Amino acid sequence: MRTVLLVIFYVIAVIALTPFFVICMLTGLREPIVGVGLWAMRVSRRVLDITIDVAGLERIAPGTSYVFMPNHISFLDGPLVMILIPGVARVILKKSILRIPIVGTAMRFVGFVPVDRKGAEGGKKSIARAVGLMRARGYSYLIFPEGTRSRDGRLGPFRRGGFFLALASGAPIIPVTISGTRELMPKGQWFARRGKVRVVFHEPIPVTGVMLETMAGLMEKVRGAILQDPPKARRSQ
Repeated sequence: MRTVLLVIFYVIAVIALTPFFVICMLTGLREPIVGVGLWAMRVSRRVLDITIDVAGLERIAPGTSYVFMPNHISFLDGPLVMILIPGVARVILKKSILRIPIVGTAMRFVGFVPVDRKGAEGGKKSIARAVGLMRARGYSYLIFPEGTRSRDGRLGPFRRGGFFLALASGAPIIPVTISGTRELMPKGQWFARRGKVRVVFHEPIPVTGVMLETMAGLMEKVRGAILQDPPKARRSQ
């Protein structure tokens, strides 16, 4: 029932806010659109009655660009991490999501970057665009290194795109451990249960001095951070 209410909320919100999105895009205003998106994500969490225990936010320095790399076990992961990140991050995500009418156009406009996982050239172009936006506008990006949701909750093999992004931009990587979302909305399920989620932001991992030849070591370091026993969450939201 909660998920149905949320779908109705989004349909009404998109219809009502379409003129606002159009005006913002015509006038070059990006942050108001992002603000509305984050507001909608926070409303979604309240409607679904999800409590978040979070730790490690003090490790994120204001005004610094990062590449956030969480594990991926549920459709809920992205929105819940996004509302926790101080400041505003953008997302690199599969291009099918950006085909959603109105919403997809607005997401592209504010700096969300689509990636075509079927071809290497498409991936390179996506990373190049994200690097350009990080340098020009100081964005941080969230990217799931597994590339897709895990069906069994175990951390899957990493794709290299996010690591290319970190090396090319020079931005530190912040590994993120998410737990609890799979129990609320596993892959293949279309409704979300109420409950509690834990999110831990680990120590930033610098990429200075890392080259393509040594990137495998960086990937293992990020994997190890995500898999380590997370510290007790310091606050709930």
